[in-house]
Amino acid sequence: MYVILTSKPGQFRTELSENLQPVEAYDYLFCGRKRAHFVIASLSRETKISIVDESSAPVVNRVPSKFLPKFETVEAARNELKSLTRFGDMDISLVKCG
Repeated sequence: MYVILTSKPGQFRTELSENLQPVEAYDYLFCGRKRAHFVIASLSRETKISIVDESSAPVVNRVPSKFLPKFETVEAARNELKSLTRFGDMDISLVKCG
């Protein structure tokens, strides 16, 4: 099972835990500026995911993974991410990291 973890620089970041293994990472660019960072991660079992608020004093929220959309394959998760880059003629791109 796979999930997509999202981080938005200066706003919040999602951290990996022992039950999440990163598979692929992507930067989401809007008009050439990085707006978000996505990690497709393998979920070995249900867990709590730490989301750290970066907009003020760090606040950590622990969200159960059962609330995240899950994908059977990496390809299905990739397709979900690619759907973000299809919006008319806007300057949007998804760039694989590493």
